[in-house]
Amino acid sequence: MMDTLFADRIHDVPRSFIREILKVAPDPSVISFAGGLPNRDFFPVRELREATEKVFATRGTGIFQYSNSEGLTELREYISKRYTTKFNLDVPAERILITSGSQQGLDLLGKTILNRGDRLVIEEPGYLGAIQAFSIYRPAFLPVPVSDNGMDLSRLREAVISGNPKLMYTVPNFQNPSGISYPGQNRKKIADILDGTKTLLIEDDPYGDLRFSGSPEPSFYNLLPDQTILLGSFSKVVVPGFRLGWIVAPQKAMEKLVIAKQATDLHTSHFTQWILYQYLIDHDIDDHIRAIVQAYGSQCRAMQESIKRYLPEEVSCTTPKGGMFLWARLPGNMSSLRLFEIASREKVIFVPGDPFYINRKDMNTLRLNFSCVDETTIDIGIQRLGAAIGELL
Repeated sequence: MMDTLFADRIHDVPRSFIREILKVAPDPSVISFAGGLPNRDFFPVRELREATEKVFATRGTGIFQYSNSEGLTELREYISKRYTTKFNLDVPAERILITSGSQQGLDLLGKTILNRGDRLVIEEPGYLGAIQAFSIYRPAFLPVPVSDNGMDLSRLREAVISGNPKLMYTVPNFQNPSGISYPGQNRKKIADILDGTKTLLIEDDPYGDLRFSGSPEPSFYNLLPDQTILLGSFSKVVVPGFRLGWIVAPQKAMEKLVIAKQATDLHTSHFTQWILYQYLIDHDIDDHIRAIVQAYGSQCRAMQESIKRYLPEEVSCTTPKGGMFLWARLPGNMSSLRLFEIASREKVIFVPGDPFYINRKDMNTLRLNFSCVDETTIDIGIQRLGAAIGELL
Protein backbone atom coordinates (compact mmCIF):
# COMPACT_ATOMS: atom_id res chain seq x y z
CA MET A 1 0.00 0.00 0.00
CA MET A 2 2.86 2.41 0.79
CA ASP A 3 4.26 1.95 -2.74
CA THR A 4 1.26 3.77 -4.18
CA LEU A 5 2.03 6.75 -1.96
CA PHE A 6 5.26 7.64 -3.76
CA ALA A 7 5.71 9.39 -7.09
CA ASP A 8 6.69 7.24 -10.06
CA ARG A 9 9.83 9.30 -10.57
CA ILE A 10 11.45 8.16 -7.31
CA HIS A 11 11.04 4.40 -7.77
CA ASP A 12 13.88 3.87 -10.27
CA VAL A 13 16.39 6.31 -8.76
CA PRO A 14 19.36 4.44 -7.25
CA ARG A 15 20.68 5.14 -3.78
CA SER A 16 24.09 6.77 -3.79
CA PHE A 17 26.53 3.85 -3.65
CA ILE A 18 29.24 6.10 -2.22
CA ARG A 19 27.00 7.38 0.58
CA GLU A 20 26.32 3.75 1.50
CA ILE A 21 30.02 2.84 1.41
CA LEU A 22 30.92 5.81 3.60
CA LYS A 23 28.84 4.31 6.39
CA VAL A 24 31.69 1.84 7.04
CA ALA A 25 34.46 4.41 6.55
CA PRO A 26 34.43 5.75 10.16
CA ASP A 27 36.03 2.46 11.29
CA PRO A 28 39.62 3.67 11.92
CA SER A 29 41.04 0.30 10.85
CA VAL A 30 39.55 0.66 7.36
CA ILE A 31 41.61 2.45 4.70
CA SER A 32 39.19 4.19 2.36
CA PHE A 33 39.88 4.96 -1.28
CA ALA A 34 36.11 5.28 -1.75
CA GLY A 35 35.12 8.88 -1.08
CA GLY A 36 35.35 11.73 -3.53
CA LEU A 37 36.36 13.96 -0.66
CA PRO A 38 38.86 16.82 -0.62
CA ASN A 39 41.64 16.54 1.95
CA ARG A 40 40.47 18.18 5.18
CA ASP A 41 44.07 19.10 6.05
CA PHE A 42 43.76 21.89 3.48
CA PHE A 43 40.52 23.41 4.72
CA PRO A 44 41.41 27.07 5.49
CA VAL A 45 39.91 26.94 8.97
CA ARG A 46 41.73 29.90 10.51
CA GLU A 47 41.15 32.09 7.46
CA LEU A 48 37.45 31.25 7.34
CA ARG A 49 37.10 31.99 11.05
CA GLU A 50 38.69 35.39 10.47
CA ALA A 51 36.43 36.01 7.48
CA THR A 52 33.37 35.12 9.57
CA GLU A 53 34.37 37.52 12.33
CA LYS A 54 34.97 40.26 9.77
CA VAL A 55 31.57 39.67 8.17
CA PHE A 56 29.89 39.88 11.59
CA ALA A 57 31.77 43.10 12.35
CA THR A 58 31.22 44.90 9.05
CA ARG A 59 28.18 43.62 7.18
CA GLY A 60 25.37 44.20 9.66
CA THR A 61 22.20 42.21 10.18
CA GLY A 62 21.53 42.04 6.44
CA ILE A 63 23.68 38.90 6.24
CA PHE A 64 20.89 37.05 8.07
CA GLN A 65 18.08 38.24 5.80
CA TYR A 66 16.43 36.65 2.76
CA SER A 67 18.25 37.58 -0.44
CA ASN A 68 17.88 37.44 -4.21
CA SER A 69 17.67 34.05 -5.90
CA GLU A 70 20.56 34.66 -8.30
CA GLY A 71 23.10 34.87 -5.46
CA LEU A 72 25.35 37.47 -3.85
CA THR A 73 26.22 40.05 -6.50
CA GLU A 74 29.77 40.50 -5.23
CA LEU A 75 30.44 36.75 -5.33
CA ARG A 76 29.07 36.42 -8.85
CA GLU A 77 31.26 39.31 -9.98
CA TYR A 78 34.27 37.61 -8.37
CA ILE A 79 33.53 34.38 -10.27
CA SER A 80 33.06 36.34 -13.50
CA LYS A 81 36.41 38.10 -13.10
CA ARG A 82 38.17 34.82 -12.29
CA TYR A 83 36.80 33.24 -15.46
CA THR A 84 38.34 36.12 -17.41
CA THR A 85 41.75 36.28 -15.71
CA LYS A 86 42.31 32.56 -15.07
CA PHE A 87 40.54 30.82 -17.96
CA ASN A 88 40.18 33.55 -20.61
CA LEU A 89 36.39 33.09 -20.67
CA ASP A 90 33.94 35.96 -21.04
CA VAL A 91 31.27 35.12 -18.48
CA PRO A 92 29.09 38.07 -17.42
CA ALA A 93 28.03 38.06 -13.76
CA GLU A 94 24.35 38.21 -14.74
CA ARG A 95 24.69 34.79 -16.38
CA ILE A 96 25.89 33.20 -13.12
CA LEU A 97 23.45 31.57 -10.69
CA ILE A 98 24.77 30.59 -7.24
CA THR A 99 23.60 27.11 -6.23
CA SER A 100 23.77 24.87 -3.19
CA GLY A 101 26.72 22.95 -4.61
CA SER A 102 27.00 21.91 -8.24
CA GLN A 103 24.80 18.93 -7.38
CA GLN A 104 21.87 21.34 -7.10
CA GLY A 105 22.92 22.70 -10.47
CA LEU A 106 22.35 19.25 -11.97
CA ASP A 107 18.94 19.02 -10.34
CA LEU A 108 17.87 22.47 -11.56
CA LEU A 109 18.97 21.63 -15.10
CA GLY A 110 17.02 18.40 -15.02
CA LYS A 111 14.01 20.20 -13.60
CA THR A 112 13.96 22.94 -16.24
CA ILE A 113 14.94 20.96 -19.35
CA LEU A 114 14.06 17.27 -19.10
CA ASN A 115 10.69 15.68 -19.71
CA ARG A 116 10.21 11.98 -19.18
CA GLY A 117 11.82 10.07 -22.06
CA ASP A 118 13.98 12.97 -23.28
CA ARG A 119 17.37 11.74 -24.39
CA LEU A 120 20.54 12.66 -22.52
CA VAL A 121 24.09 11.79 -23.57
CA ILE A 122 26.22 10.75 -20.60
CA GLU A 123 29.79 9.55 -20.32
CA GLU A 124 30.50 5.85 -19.84
CA PRO A 125 31.71 5.50 -17.16
CA GLY A 126 29.97 8.62 -15.85
CA TYR A 127 29.63 10.58 -12.63
CA LEU A 128 27.17 8.68 -10.45
CA GLY A 129 25.92 11.89 -8.81
CA ALA A 130 24.78 13.12 -12.22
CA ILE A 131 23.17 9.76 -13.02
CA GLN A 132 21.25 9.95 -9.74
CA ALA A 133 20.25 13.61 -10.15
CA PHE A 134 19.01 13.23 -13.72
CA SER A 135 17.29 9.88 -13.03
CA ILE A 136 14.67 11.75 -11.00
CA TYR A 137 13.39 13.23 -14.29
CA ARG A 138 13.35 9.81 -16.03
CA PRO A 139 15.31 10.59 -19.22
CA ALA A 140 16.53 8.03 -21.73
CA PHE A 141 20.29 7.90 -21.12
CA LEU A 142 22.57 7.55 -24.14
CA PRO A 143 25.93 6.33 -22.75
CA VAL A 144 29.00 7.16 -24.84
CA PRO A 145 32.36 5.61 -23.86
CA VAL A 146 35.27 7.77 -22.71
CA SER A 147 38.93 6.83 -22.54
CA ASP A 148 42.37 8.43 -22.48
CA ASN A 149 41.55 9.62 -26.01
CA GLY A 150 38.48 11.48 -24.79
CA MET A 151 34.93 10.74 -25.88
CA ASP A 152 34.22 8.09 -28.54
CA LEU A 153 33.37 10.34 -31.47
CA SER A 154 31.67 7.75 -33.66
CA ARG A 155 29.38 6.71 -30.80
CA LEU A 156 28.66 10.36 -29.99
CA ARG A 157 27.82 11.11 -33.61
CA GLU A 158 25.49 8.13 -33.70
CA ALA A 159 23.79 9.21 -30.45
CA VAL A 160 23.30 12.79 -31.70
CA ILE A 161 21.98 11.80 -35.13
CA SER A 162 19.67 8.98 -34.04
CA GLY A 163 18.76 10.21 -30.55
CA ASN A 164 18.41 13.97 -30.98
CA PRO A 165 19.38 14.47 -27.30
CA LYS A 166 18.37 17.54 -25.33
CA LEU A 167 21.44 17.41 -23.09
CA MET A 168 24.97 16.07 -23.05
CA TYR A 169 26.73 15.84 -19.68
CA THR A 170 30.54 15.88 -19.48
CA VAL A 171 33.33 16.21 -16.93
CA PRO A 172 36.15 16.89 -19.42
CA ASN A 173 38.85 17.76 -16.86
CA PHE A 174 40.08 14.89 -14.63
CA GLN A 175 36.80 13.09 -15.06
CA ASN A 176 34.93 11.47 -12.21
CA PRO A 177 35.35 8.48 -12.04
CA SER A 178 38.16 7.80 -14.51
CA GLY A 179 40.52 10.73 -13.92
CA ILE A 180 41.01 11.17 -17.68
CA SER A 181 40.90 14.52 -19.50
CA TYR A 182 39.61 15.08 -23.01
CA PRO A 183 42.47 16.05 -25.37
CA GLY A 184 42.04 19.38 -27.13
CA GLN A 185 41.47 17.86 -30.57
CA ASN A 186 38.77 15.58 -29.17
CA ARG A 187 37.01 18.59 -27.65
CA LYS A 188 37.05 20.44 -30.96
CA LYS A 189 35.54 17.47 -32.77
CA ILE A 190 32.84 17.10 -30.10
CA ALA A 191 31.99 20.78 -30.58
CA ASP A 192 31.81 20.25 -34.35
CA ILE A 193 29.39 17.34 -33.90
CA LEU A 194 27.09 19.35 -31.63
CA ASP A 195 27.35 22.68 -33.44
CA GLY A 196 24.00 23.69 -34.88
CA THR A 197 22.04 20.94 -33.11
CA LYS A 198 19.52 21.57 -30.34
CA THR A 199 21.67 19.72 -27.81
CA LEU A 200 22.94 21.69 -24.81
CA LEU A 201 26.33 20.57 -23.48
CA ILE A 202 26.82 20.64 -19.71
CA GLU A 203 30.50 21.10 -18.83
CA ASP A 204 30.88 20.17 -15.17
CA ASP A 205 34.28 21.34 -13.93
CA PRO A 206 34.76 20.80 -10.19
CA TYR A 207 38.35 19.59 -10.62
CA GLY A 208 39.75 21.94 -13.30
CA ASP A 209 41.89 23.88 -10.81
CA LEU A 210 43.49 20.69 -9.49
CA ARG A 211 45.98 20.15 -12.33
CA PHE A 212 49.39 18.80 -11.27
CA SER A 213 50.84 18.03 -14.73
CA GLY A 214 50.29 18.98 -18.35
CA SER A 215 48.64 22.07 -19.82
CA PRO A 216 44.97 23.16 -19.74
CA GLU A 217 42.76 22.34 -22.72
CA PRO A 218 40.11 24.73 -24.11
CA SER A 219 36.71 24.89 -22.45
CA PHE A 220 33.63 23.91 -24.44
CA TYR A 221 32.39 27.39 -23.50
CA ASN A 222 35.02 28.75 -25.92
CA LEU A 223 34.42 26.10 -28.57
CA LEU A 224 30.62 26.03 -28.43
CA PRO A 225 29.55 29.19 -26.56
CA ASP A 226 25.87 29.27 -27.51
CA GLN A 227 25.23 25.66 -26.50
CA THR A 228 27.41 25.25 -23.39
CA ILE A 229 26.31 25.38 -19.76
CA LEU A 230 29.09 25.53 -17.15
CA LEU A 231 28.93 24.11 -13.64
CA GLY A 232 31.46 25.19 -11.02
CA SER A 233 32.05 24.60 -7.33
CA PHE A 234 34.05 25.85 -4.38
CA SER A 235 33.79 22.43 -2.70
CA LYS A 236 37.08 21.04 -3.97
CA VAL A 237 39.21 24.17 -3.51
CA VAL A 238 37.82 25.77 -0.33
CA VAL A 239 35.38 23.61 1.69
CA PRO A 240 32.55 21.28 0.64
CA GLY A 241 30.49 21.96 3.78
CA PHE A 242 29.47 25.43 2.56
CA ARG A 243 27.68 23.76 -0.40
CA LEU A 244 28.45 26.64 -2.74
CA GLY A 245 28.55 26.16 -6.49
CA TRP A 246 27.22 27.90 -9.58
CA ILE A 247 25.70 27.56 -13.05
CA VAL A 248 26.66 29.62 -16.10
CA ALA A 249 23.90 29.43 -18.70
CA PRO A 250 22.54 31.29 -21.75
CA GLN A 251 20.09 34.03 -20.82
CA LYS A 252 16.91 32.20 -21.83
CA ALA A 253 17.94 29.14 -19.83
CA MET A 254 18.98 31.34 -16.90
CA GLU A 255 15.50 32.82 -16.65
CA LYS A 256 14.00 29.35 -16.23
CA LEU A 257 16.74 28.20 -13.86
CA VAL A 258 16.08 31.15 -11.55
CA ILE A 259 12.38 30.21 -11.42
CA ALA A 260 13.34 26.61 -10.59
CA LYS A 261 15.74 27.87 -7.92
CA GLN A 262 13.01 30.00 -6.36
CA ALA A 263 10.68 27.01 -6.26
CA THR A 264 13.38 24.84 -4.69
CA ASP A 265 14.92 26.92 -1.88
CA LEU A 266 14.41 30.63 -2.69
CA HIS A 267 18.18 31.19 -2.56
CA THR A 268 21.44 29.64 -1.40
CA SER A 269 22.60 30.65 2.09
CA HIS A 270 23.22 34.39 2.01
CA PHE A 271 25.32 34.13 5.17
CA THR A 272 27.81 31.54 3.85
CA GLN A 273 28.08 33.39 0.55
CA TRP A 274 29.26 36.49 2.45
CA ILE A 275 31.80 34.47 4.46
CA LEU A 276 33.20 32.82 1.35
CA TYR A 277 33.36 36.13 -0.51
CA GLN A 278 35.19 37.79 2.40
CA TYR A 279 37.69 34.92 2.45
CA LEU A 280 38.25 35.17 -1.31
CA ILE A 281 38.92 38.92 -1.35
CA ASP A 282 41.23 38.72 1.67
CA HIS A 283 43.40 35.87 0.33
CA ASP A 284 44.98 34.65 -2.90
CA ILE A 285 42.97 31.54 -3.71
CA ASP A 286 45.64 30.44 -6.20
CA ASP A 287 48.26 30.20 -3.44
CA HIS A 288 45.87 27.95 -1.54
CA ILE A 289 45.17 25.84 -4.64
CA ARG A 290 48.89 25.40 -5.34
CA ALA A 291 49.36 23.77 -1.93
CA ILE A 292 46.47 21.38 -2.62
CA VAL A 293 47.76 20.52 -6.09
CA GLN A 294 51.27 19.79 -4.81
CA ALA A 295 49.88 17.37 -2.23
CA TYR A 296 47.46 15.65 -4.61
CA GLY A 297 50.17 15.22 -7.22
CA SER A 298 52.43 13.51 -4.68
CA GLN A 299 49.60 11.30 -3.45
CA CYS A 300 48.63 10.32 -7.00
CA ARG A 301 52.22 9.37 -7.85
CA ALA A 302 52.48 7.41 -4.59
CA MET A 303 49.35 5.45 -5.49
CA GLN A 304 50.65 4.74 -8.99
CA GLU A 305 53.95 3.45 -7.58
CA SER A 306 52.16 1.26 -5.05
CA ILE A 307 49.93 -0.14 -7.80
CA LYS A 308 53.03 -1.14 -9.78
CA ARG A 309 54.48 -2.73 -6.65
CA TYR A 310 51.50 -4.68 -5.32
CA LEU A 311 48.86 -5.23 -8.01
CA PRO A 312 49.11 -7.85 -10.76
CA GLU A 313 50.38 -6.64 -14.13
CA GLU A 314 47.01 -7.54 -15.64
CA VAL A 315 45.41 -4.65 -13.71
CA SER A 316 45.50 -1.49 -15.85
CA CYS A 317 45.05 2.06 -14.51
CA THR A 318 44.54 5.53 -15.91
CA THR A 319 47.24 8.20 -15.52
CA PRO A 320 45.51 11.39 -14.33
CA LYS A 321 47.07 14.81 -14.81
CA GLY A 322 45.01 16.24 -11.99
CA GLY A 323 41.90 15.77 -9.92
CA MET A 324 41.30 13.16 -7.25
CA PHE A 325 40.79 9.75 -8.88
CA LEU A 326 42.42 6.77 -10.56
CA TRP A 327 40.38 4.24 -12.55
CA ALA A 328 41.47 0.63 -12.54
CA ARG A 329 40.42 -2.28 -14.74
CA LEU A 330 40.66 -5.84 -13.49
CA PRO A 331 41.59 -8.71 -15.82
CA GLY A 332 38.91 -10.56 -17.79
CA ASN A 333 35.44 -10.75 -16.34
CA MET A 334 36.54 -10.36 -12.71
CA SER A 335 33.81 -8.57 -10.76
CA SER A 336 34.83 -5.48 -8.79
CA LEU A 337 31.73 -5.98 -6.61
CA ARG A 338 33.06 -9.39 -5.59
CA LEU A 339 36.49 -7.83 -5.04
CA PHE A 340 34.88 -5.21 -2.80
CA GLU A 341 33.51 -7.92 -0.52
CA ILE A 342 36.97 -9.48 -0.14
CA ALA A 343 38.80 -6.14 0.11
CA SER A 344 36.49 -4.88 2.86
CA ARG A 345 37.50 -7.92 4.92
CA GLU A 346 41.10 -6.87 4.26
CA LYS A 347 40.17 -3.43 5.66
CA VAL A 348 40.42 -1.46 2.43
CA ILE A 349 37.50 -0.08 0.42
CA PHE A 350 36.96 1.55 -2.98
CA VAL A 351 34.01 2.19 -5.30
CA PRO A 352 33.18 -0.71 -7.64
CA GLY A 353 32.51 0.32 -11.23
CA ASP A 354 28.85 -0.69 -11.50
CA PRO A 355 27.16 2.56 -10.31
CA PHE A 356 29.10 4.57 -12.92
CA TYR A 357 27.34 2.76 -15.77
CA ILE A 358 23.77 2.70 -17.08
CA ASN A 359 22.18 -0.75 -16.82
CA ARG A 360 25.45 -2.69 -16.68
CA LYS A 361 26.34 -5.09 -13.90
CA ASP A 362 29.37 -6.98 -12.55
CA MET A 363 31.86 -4.62 -14.19
CA ASN A 364 35.59 -5.27 -13.85
CA THR A 365 36.37 -1.60 -13.11
CA LEU A 366 36.81 0.39 -9.89
CA ARG A 367 37.51 3.93 -8.73
CA LEU A 368 40.34 4.76 -6.35
CA ASN A 369 40.48 8.14 -4.59
CA PHE A 370 43.93 9.38 -3.56
CA SER A 371 43.19 12.85 -2.19
CA CYS A 372 42.26 11.93 1.38
CA VAL A 373 44.99 9.42 2.25
CA ASP A 374 48.66 10.12 3.07
CA GLU A 375 51.38 8.36 1.12
CA THR A 376 52.24 5.82 3.82
CA THR A 377 48.58 4.83 4.20
CA ILE A 378 48.22 4.64 0.43
CA ASP A 379 51.02 2.10 0.30
CA ILE A 380 49.44 -0.04 3.03
CA GLY A 381 46.00 0.20 1.43
CA ILE A 382 47.17 -0.80 -2.05
CA GLN A 383 49.10 -3.68 -0.53
CA ARG A 384 45.85 -4.86 1.11
CA LEU A 385 44.03 -4.43 -2.21
CA GLY A 386 46.68 -6.51 -3.94
CA ALA A 387 46.16 -9.26 -1.41
CA ALA A 388 42.39 -9.14 -2.04
CA ILE A 389 42.91 -9.38 -5.81
CA GLY A 390 45.25 -12.32 -5.25
CA GLU A 391 42.57 -14.09 -3.23
CA LEU A 392 39.98 -13.44 -5.93
CA LEU A 393 42.32 -14.70 -8.65
